Amino acid sequence: MSVLKKTLQISSVLLFLLFHQTIFSQSAKKKPNVIVILTDDQGSIDLNCYGATDLHTPNMDRLAKEGVRFTQFYAGAPVCSPSRAALLTGKTNLRAGLEGNVPIPENAEKTGRFGLPTNQITMAEMLKANGYYTALIGKWHLGHRKENLPNGQGFDYFFGHQRGCIDNYSHTFYWAGPNKHDLYRNSEEVYYSGQHFTDLMADEVKQVIDKKRNEPFFIYWAFNAPHYPYQGTTKWLDYYKDLPTPRKEYAAFISNTDEKIGHVLDYLDEQNLTDDTIIVFQSDHGHSLEERAFWGGGNAGPYRGSKFSLFEGGIRVPAIIRYPKAIPANEVRDQVAMEMDWFSTIAELTGAQVKGDIDGKSLMPVILDDKKESQHKVVHWQVNSYDDSEAQWAVRKGPWKLIGNVREPTNTGERTDVDQLFLVNLESDISEKNNLAKSNPEKLKELLKVHESWLKSVQQEMEIQ
Repeated sequence: MSVLKKTLQISSVLLFLLFHQTIFSQSAKKKPNVIVILTDDQGSIDLNCYGATDLHTPNMDRLAKEGVRFTQFYAGAPVCSPSRAALLTGKTNLRAGLEGNVPIPENAEKTGRFGLPTNQITMAEMLKANGYYTALIGKWHLGHRKENLPNGQGFDYFFGHQRGCIDNYSHTFYWAGPNKHDLYRNSEEVYYSGQHFTDLMADEVKQVIDKKRNEPFFIYWAFNAPHYPYQGTTKWLDYYKDLPTPRKEYAAFISNTDEKIGHVLDYLDEQNLTDDTIIVFQSDHGHSLEERAFWGGGNAGPYRGSKFSLFEGGIRVPAIIRYPKAIPANEVRDQVAMEMDWFSTIAELTGAQVKGDIDGKSLMPVILDDKKESQHKVVHWQVNSYDDSEAQWAVRKGPWKLIGNVREPTNTGERTDVDQLFLVNLESDISEKNNLAKSNPEKLKELLKVHESWLKSVQQEMEIQ
């Protein structure tokens, strides 16, 4: 072999190695950033792109215009902690080990309910293993022992409150006393008295983006809004001054939230990170009719129900995903999708590994093709107990939905009597007015069997007697 030929071969090998090293280096840099935005107690249609005509939500709507919006998207549960467990584990809340809301730490020892079990793999842990910096900004509400707090569940950084809600200016948790200041940076209690919590969150999100812009980051931005206490700023209260209470107070908090989302979207634009960032937006469940929420304020539109209820208004929520590099813009998907699906979808888009058996399915087939069928033939809900004789539960198969032990809050705080088993065909009765349990005994029997089979498998898995 001539020296020239040998030299050319060596050069070719070096060029090949250099090319593939460059490609590898580029691909490593191209892991998209991830921001998951979860609002709290936002009604099913409470942004313009879902039908609200009395609200100002240009930034939430911008996400929809630049991404894909879902019309049959369901929260994993109609209440805060179980919904968050479903989001962060990709499992139904029962399979995630969290049947109901996490009690305050003063009651946790008495009940033995300490929050999301530490053996569950969270979205933060999944992405951390894939080279991501992980941050939680906002509300936690998944446990209070050291191992159950965000830094023990995969988050490198935490700024926010541990419990279910706070006053936005004093950052104090008001409940059955004693009142407790609840604002932390990691494990350190911090004080920003008089500064609106939404402003603090937006600043923290931008700081994480700024500090970690050269490595892939995951930010879980868990709003406490529009959860009570309704505390929109004076600017937005003035804007909505002609709306009646409590819509006025609720609307002001919604628009205050939207405004801060806009600040972060603009910051991503300024830093040239928009194309490289996946943004997921969702409400954790329906709007509240609790006394602390002035008995209302939110709007479920045509849907019956609200927070705590498994009627559509309690679990059908606004949900959007934007990622310019891989997702079409300004499109709508009508297929059934679930909160747990974000786990698998984000895993696929980031190249992260999903470990174990989860309930979420990647939404990418549906996102890329509006003719694809839903990834779910059947979906399940159950809250407050693994015993379905005392828990509220539901199962949906096709257009048919069966709810057991129905709970339906009212805007007076009074309980209403609803049939123990409520069967509905959502294609013909989206407002769930007519109980078809008596007129469709075969369908009732079929869905009862589907529910009982699923629950039995969950109880066996979780070793529930």
